[in-house]
Amino acid sequence: MADKRRASRSDGDATLPSVANHPRAGAQIARAKAWGGLGGFLLVGFLSWRAGVPAADALLRAIAGGVVVYLAAWACAVTIWRHLVIAELRAVRALQAQRAQASRARADEPA
Repeated sequence: MADKRRASRSDGDATLPSVANHPRAGAQIARAKAWGGLGGFLLVGFLSWRAGVPAADALLRAIAGGVVVYLAAWACAVTIWRHLVIAELRAVRALQAQRAQASRARADEPA
């Protein structure tokens, strides 16, 4: 049953504005997740090493820190891109309205 829902969503949502359908959002969200996970891993690993934690525990903490920052970076990137997609959609609609108004003004002018 979940497959039917997925299939119906993917068929009809191709034209709807969303982060998943945006041409640049996917790559930039993936990049933010990668840098976030790597940065979190390195930061927590370094801080654990500086605190004198045993190597095995430091690695476990570093992995946990990487996962947490990875998820936080993903959430932030998706939130930012949601706002950007909405802003781009509003800009396109405003441009279309402006062009339609100019077209009507040209059509109303006497030749």
